[in-house]
Formats: sequence, structure tokens, C-alpha cells
Amino acid sequence: MERATFLRGLTLLAAEGALGTTAARAQTPPSGKPFRVDVHHHLMPPFFAEAVKPRRTGSIFNGWTPERSLADMDKAGVATALLSMPRTPSVFFGGVETSRQLARRVNEYAAGLRGAYPGRFGFWAEMPLPDVEGSIREAQYALDTLGADGIVMATSYGNHWLGDPVFAPLWEELNRRKAVVFTHPLSNTCCVNQLAGLNDNMIEFGTDTTRTIASLVFSGTASRYPDVRIIFSHAGGTMPFLIERFEFQARDPKLAAAIPHGVDYELKKFYYDTAQSSTPEAMGALMRLVPSSHVLFGTDFPYRFSSENVKGLAGCSLRAGDLQAIGRQNALALLPRYRGAT
Repeated sequence: MERATFLRGLTLLAAEGALGTTAARAQTPPSGKPFRVDVHHHLMPPFFAEAVKPRRTGSIFNGWTPERSLADMDKAGVATALLSMPRTPSVFFGGVETSRQLARRVNEYAAGLRGAYPGRFGFWAEMPLPDVEGSIREAQYALDTLGADGIVMATSYGNHWLGDPVFAPLWEELNRRKAVVFTHPLSNTCCVNQLAGLNDNMIEFGTDTTRTIASLVFSGTASRYPDVRIIFSHAGGTMPFLIERFEFQARDPKLAAAIPHGVDYELKKFYYDTAQSSTPEAMGALMRLVPSSHVLFGTDFPYRFSSENVKGLAGCSLRAGDLQAIGRQNALALLPRYRGAT
């Protein structure tokens, strides 16, 4: 577990008091036991924090420990968190072999956490993308040997979004396995530091999610590999607000052949999490577009507290049944191994 090397200094929990008693009431599990499944919860292995320290300063992850995650989960009634690495920086630096070794080490560390805390943690396996050959091998090892719950992919890698033909061999392997793929956005190299003084993730993360959804749909990748279950972060980015443009684009005869079932069919087939999107505006747009059964609870810890997401969803005027499904049942339909985790 390499606990001795954990960095110190995480100050996130000090801000939790600002949530107030209203949030505390909103996050109380009806059964008195944790029941939620968080599909979007980040970890930072100590060895990785050390490896990227020269490239990342002042990180919110300094001092991350599994105990920090568990404390946040317990305050919000989260039974199980699916762990994944943040996308910036990814494991792909220092060459292909270094990245393959680092992805393997991250995945074995995450598998160790799941074993050390039964029922509390699952994980999306890290891939050394854009190395497709290495990623196929790592997916095979992670899914077959480590028992990963699925894999995680960024929304883009350089000038390649996920519908790009370069990723076809990996999609073929994942489709054969009926795998779950959790996607997480980043600021693509095309669009870094566009607005002075503003963090790229404010706009670019949602935009890159939309780009990769469009790439998957209009390239035909989504229809070509129908058995892969894909989760998009942050309520699908800006896609729900651009649905009219998606539908209009689909009228182009040159594109229509790649989406034989239509745009709506493909978009409704995907899954979407609630991380940083638990507002009436974001959830209202998403749930008018996709079935409530395809919306999953996600927190984005430690960038946000789990209780913030619970409080936000409580203010979205959702039906009690939908709240329960989003909090737990929808995730269990994808990940039945956690049915007994409370």
C-alpha cells in the first residue's frame, strides 16, 4: 500500500463546515446505512504524486489517502466509490514503456485498495493511451487478472477524439468483452489558456466531452461497437444544450449512414454522471434527453465534496424514485458485484 510515502497537507476537509445543516439533512441515507455508488471519485497513489511532482504544483491531491476518501463518503451516505486517476497529468509521459509500467502500477494499487476495503472501493483501470497496443494488453490484464470494473479513457489524446479510427482495435476488444468505459474530460491541446485568468476546466472540460460524444456518434463508432457501455462525466458536458445542432447535423446524407438508428438512439444509450452538474439547469436538460436509468451518481472528489452533490440533487426537483435510482440502482445495473455493499 506504500502508506509511508503518502504526501501530507490536504486541507479539503476544513471547508466541509460551510455546507451547513441543510446539506447534512439532505445527505442522510433513508436506511441509516451508506447506499450510494459514486462512479466518479479520484485517487492519487503516492508514487504517482511523486512522479508528477515536477509537472504539478499546489495540487489538491497533495496528501490524498484512502481514509480521506472514506471520510467524505461516509458523510454523504456513499457505500462504494469507483476510483479513477485525474486526467491531467495522465500516465503517458516519459515514453511508451514508462507509461505502460506506470499504468500497471496504478491499477495494481487500485486493486489493492479494493481488497483492503471490501465493498468500499472499485476502480476504472488506467490505460497508457494513446498507446493502443499497450492499452489493449493492459485492459486484458486489468479486467481478467485484477478484476477491474472497467477502464477509464480521456475524452481526447492530442488531435484524436474517441471516435478516431486509431482507437478501433481497442474498441473492438472492449466491445467483445461488453466492457464499461468511464470517460473523463481534459483541456485539449487545441484550446489551452484561451481566457486569461480563468481555469481551462471551467469551459473546456464540458466542451471536450461534447467533442468526443460527437466523434463517437458521427464516426459510427458508437453503432459499430454497441456492446460497450460508455459513461460520460459532468452530465455529458455541453451536449444536452446542443442537441438541436446534433440532430440537424445528422440530416447530412454523408453522415446518416454511420448512425443507422439515429442520433437520439445513440445518445440515450450512453450513461452520464452527475459530477459538478447537480443543478436544476444541468440535470433538467440531461433528463429531458436521456432516460433516468442512464444517469449515475458521481462526485468528482476531491475537486468537490460528495455531500455537495447530494445536496445539489436534492434541489433538482427529481422524483424520489429517480433520486434513489441515480444514487444506487442505475450503477448496480452496470456493476452488479456491488449489490451487497452497504
